[in-house]
Amino acid sequence: MSERSSVVDESAVFRALFAASPDGLLLVDDQGLIRLANPTASLLLGYPNEELIGASVEMLVPDSIRPGHAAYRRAYEGAPRARPMGGTATELVARRRDGSEVLVEIALSPLQPLGLPYTMASIRSVAEYPRVRQALQRARYSEHLAQLGKVAVDSLDPREVLRQVPAIAAQALEADVAVVFLLEPGRTALRVAGGIGLLAEEGPGFLVPNRPDTPQGFVLAQGGPVVVEDYGSERRFAVPGAYRQAGLVSSLAVPLSDRGRAVGTLAVRSRQPRRFGEAEVRFLESVANLLGTCLQRAQTEEALHHSQRLEAVGQLTGGIAHDFNNLLTVIQGNLQVLAELPAVTDDGFAPQLVAAATRASRRGAELTGKLLAFSRRQRLQPTSVDVGAMIRSLADMLRRTLDQRIRIRIEVAPDCPDVQADPAQLESALLNIAINARDAMPDGGDLVFEAEPLAAIPPALRRELEEDEDAPTPAGAGDGLMRYVRIAVSDSGTGMPEEVKERAFEPFFTTKQAGRGTGLGLSTVYGFARQSLGAIGIDSAPGHGTTLSLILPQPPVTPREAAEHEAASAAVPPGLRVLLVEDDAEVRAVARRYLNDLQCSVTACANAEEALRYLSALTDPVDPGEPAAGGPLPHLLLSDIALGAGMRGTELATRVRQTWPEIAVLLMSGFSAELLASGPGSALGWDLLPKPYERAALARAIGKVLAR
Repeated sequence: MSERSSVVDESAVFRALFAASPDGLLLVDDQGLIRLANPTASLLLGYPNEELIGASVEMLVPDSIRPGHAAYRRAYEGAPRARPMGGTATELVARRRDGSEVLVEIALSPLQPLGLPYTMASIRSVAEYPRVRQALQRARYSEHLAQLGKVAVDSLDPREVLRQVPAIAAQALEADVAVVFLLEPGRTALRVAGGIGLLAEEGPGFLVPNRPDTPQGFVLAQGGPVVVEDYGSERRFAVPGAYRQAGLVSSLAVPLSDRGRAVGTLAVRSRQPRRFGEAEVRFLESVANLLGTCLQRAQTEEALHHSQRLEAVGQLTGGIAHDFNNLLTVIQGNLQVLAELPAVTDDGFAPQLVAAATRASRRGAELTGKLLAFSRRQRLQPTSVDVGAMIRSLADMLRRTLDQRIRIRIEVAPDCPDVQADPAQLESALLNIAINARDAMPDGGDLVFEAEPLAAIPPALRRELEEDEDAPTPAGAGDGLMRYVRIAVSDSGTGMPEEVKERAFEPFFTTKQAGRGTGLGLSTVYGFARQSLGAIGIDSAPGHGTTLSLILPQPPVTPREAAEHEAASAAVPPGLRVLLVEDDAEVRAVARRYLNDLQCSVTACANAEEALRYLSALTDPVDPGEPAAGGPLPHLLLSDIALGAGMRGTELATRVRQTWPEIAVLLMSGFSAELLASGPGSALGWDLLPKPYERAALARAIGKVLAR
């Protein structure tokens, strides 16, 4: 009886071992039919146990290798032999019930030597090996990163990237929630910019305070990845109750950076404890780096497009101003002549009409001046300006003129250096900004003027200067001596939405009521900053006020003492011989009339080529061996810069200076940045008479040139 019990116990043990084996076990007969299968095999292959029993082992082989496998099985039955795990050099794949395939290793144990017509196959998923699991995990993460990289390259819309990044991160990490937070302009809060599985209490646009006691603020304070194994035991920051109510247990968050500056966070959360380890941290950091690069590219492209729009508008307005200045020159010149006619002076009403028209033409000249300022085509007279003294003087004036409910504060750094700028234009720029700030605070508020030195060229300004082919090279920039000063004007007003901020510097764009603004204030400031080799930036958001920052260069570290103060004599000697070159016939007629009034002897030409032929005829013989036509050379060349399709006035001036150095040169233009253009004859030392001009201004300019 005890022997029988012993036999029964061994049989039960063998059945238990078969059933409990961690490897899948199949007992296959010599016909290739499955006779026994343990639960592990059923789980691995996805078949119920009853479907495996009696089925052909060929159904577990992928279709592509099924014919070859049948031949291999028949050959094996003819010469069965044991084969351990990993005994084959080829990869083995099993086909599951749902058609999917799983990489496996198979050991074969023939039972024929024991007198049984069976072979036992032990099957193990390769994914069960730790190193293989890690390799598969890395491959899956790499696949998702490649997917994200494709999104980043293909999509030009940052909103699409912000939409897809959380989905990809959640799918790769098998997380329940993935959220992107971006810092608001004031950096006091983070906004939900995109996510998947978002909680009702944390929808798109939701703001979270940027404080170390909040999950996102803690990540930014740490400056690195933060792993939470269990919200229940978290003590480093306050866990929102909504997280626990949603069943979330663990999380991983990493900071988002743009050029080394934190701009937000990327967080994933799970309902499983201790879900995130080192591999997940590395993956999410890679995603964050790629997302930061995408956001940086989008911002750079938007800034470039914005700059290109402003440049295009600037070129248009500059061209309009140039042509309009020519018209104003004709209008003002004829009005001045008209005012001196006896028929007008003897009339009781006519002088008033002429004076009104003259005032209107001067206002038109002021308008074109603002357009030229925006398009960086005004003529500046930069000098060293004491920023602190200018701000304090301006603040004193504003305290007397602005609403008394506006509190003005000055914060100038003790070591704040001077700036190299046109003082009148700088004061006008600050006044424009202050007036806009006043309009943004109808009920009063705080107006703060700040000034501080900058040790290096800001990245945004460096990009602008590098991309701006027309910008002159700042003195000292090449040898690293160029330094800048930041002048900021902040208000606590209504702030600007994004669509207004993008157009703030465009001329004629205004949000003020009709009749209360021309839209040329900030556009003028923009042009002044760029022409002064600086930049201007806006930091604003609705309800958070606005800060406009002017970045201007300091005087060169080793400035040259080249300040010659010339006494410009307004006296024009009678009989002065002037060669006038002007392509516009009506402007030429006005200039000739002015010169005749100044008792000058005038020779007028319509273009540079005609002027050169005239000068050559005075000094060069017509035929070899014969004397030149002779005649005295002019004392002065008075030429416009833009002379139609032919030679420019700057090139004409250079040719005259080289060939006839005794002739003085005075250039005219309503588009004075032409003096700064590159190319032949583009010198910066020419004297310039800006259009429109009156007879007295022409006399002063001629006197200054002759005195030199």
